[in-house]
Amino acid sequence: MRAWFRSGTPWIWLNAGALALSLVMVIGLLTLIAVRGFSHFWPADIVQLTVLDGERQTVVMGEQVRSQTLASNVIRDAGVKLEGDDPLITRYLLKVGNRDVFGRDFRWFLQPHVLKREYPKNALALERREWGNFYGLPVRLLEADQVIAEGDAVLEHLPARIKRVNDLYKQIRGIERGAIGDINHRLERIRLDERRLELREVPEYQLEQFRQQAAIERDSLEHDFLELRGELDQLYAAAKRDTLVMKTADGQEVNLNVGIIVNAWAPNQMNVFQKLGHYFPELWHFLTGEPREANTEGGIFPAIFGTVTMVLLMSVIVTPFGVLAAIYLREYAKQGPLLKIIRVSVYNLAGVPSIVFGVFGLGFFVYIMGGNIDQLFYPESLPTPTFGSPGLFWASLTLALLTLPVVIVSTEEGLSRIPSTIRQGSLALGATKSETLWKVVVPLAAPAMMTGLILAIARAAGEVAPLMLVGVVKLAPSLPIDGNFPFIHLDRQIMHLGFHIYDVGFQSPNVEAARPLVYATALTLVALIMVLNMTAISIRNRLREKYRSDSD
Repeated sequence: MRAWFRSGTPWIWLNAGALALSLVMVIGLLTLIAVRGFSHFWPADIVQLTVLDGERQTVVMGEQVRSQTLASNVIRDAGVKLEGDDPLITRYLLKVGNRDVFGRDFRWFLQPHVLKREYPKNALALERREWGNFYGLPVRLLEADQVIAEGDAVLEHLPARIKRVNDLYKQIRGIERGAIGDINHRLERIRLDERRLELREVPEYQLEQFRQQAAIERDSLEHDFLELRGELDQLYAAAKRDTLVMKTADGQEVNLNVGIIVNAWAPNQMNVFQKLGHYFPELWHFLTGEPREANTEGGIFPAIFGTVTMVLLMSVIVTPFGVLAAIYLREYAKQGPLLKIIRVSVYNLAGVPSIVFGVFGLGFFVYIMGGNIDQLFYPESLPTPTFGSPGLFWASLTLALLTLPVVIVSTEEGLSRIPSTIRQGSLALGATKSETLWKVVVPLAAPAMMTGLILAIARAAGEVAPLMLVGVVKLAPSLPIDGNFPFIHLDRQIMHLGFHIYDVGFQSPNVEAARPLVYATALTLVALIMVLNMTAISIRNRLREKYRSDSD
């Protein structure tokens, strides 16, 4: 036994077991997140329950979200009357929707109070632009007060009407964010140009000439805006043309404008393949759509776009600074106590809490640097700040500062692994120290640099605390990229997947509705980090093979 321990075999098995346990835990966690999150988009059957509510019976309809088993004495202590002496009671959470009718869209029901359970074939689930989902039975479909279909026939006509409405809203968004957005941008440029001339104290006649030309251009833009406004009014009126009359489980008839309906489906009539045909478009809309209802509905594309843009910009900033700092410390700096202090400071910087970097970024980057940039280059915009407020550039710069020690340490380690014989051979062949460094040593250390960048991306993509201070917001109305010069607007605020998870999970007014989106967004963030890391790893492996073959 002693010989077996001395051979080191037990430690090999211990490491293998720890690695296997870690893999199981990671895979289990990802599976849990995937099941809890992406199952949200599966069209669950609509159940209709007849329940005992006090002394009377009521009928409710919705999707069963989950069940929970509780001790009966806990329920009795809450003041609920129960018959029998069962020690355990099961209760069901039902997503009843219809928030505009009932005031809340999630309700708990005790199993002993459920008198009847049904699955109506013609039950409809409606996804709306506001007020959440609606569950009920179709009564009739109207087009400008003219009945188009009644009863089950509504299901045949409704999808085409919803598609028409969605196409109209795409046109509306295109006009609002395209043509009208361009008009607003040009009007703002005119105002800023006039303010710039006033600050330069140009002669009055030049200022008056500019104002006359600006007035003509403003009139033209206002005329274009009125035409677009009229076109928008027509599109909005066309989108509100149809009306769907639905009956709730308790018998109320509710008039719903088809213009607020995003999607409709009858899950109790769908087979597995039809549900799959519904599931994947819903998942795609989640990844490519925009958030609604305080981020508890809709998609997360702005958050995905903001995360990717910020990480890429951070990588562009941190890589050259980190690599140059490591090269100086390893190749040029004089070895001594001062250099040791600098290295220890770099190592300690890697352990500073991220929120400290956020406070530093807000104070130094935003208020000092951004405020001075506004004073020098954008005085006409003041007192409204341009770069003197949190934005994409300052968030990326803060993350670059946060991940800089990782890149420095990895690059320096890579440089230290290059054998001295390679340097000496290059110098012996007549190359200068600079040529040896940049043409021989640095290329061989490129895989280590990529390793540092991989670690930096993994940390930066998941950070939340510093971003809350330097540029990430709950909801950004527009992406930081558009067709107006300079096309990439580094001063704009952005959304971020990490902050989106925090906001939906801890700040949402509707916890139950937000719960599946927390899991789905978390899995999306993990997948995005994996894609970015795999891309960097692929580049690192290619560099490693390239310079290995060159050295051979």
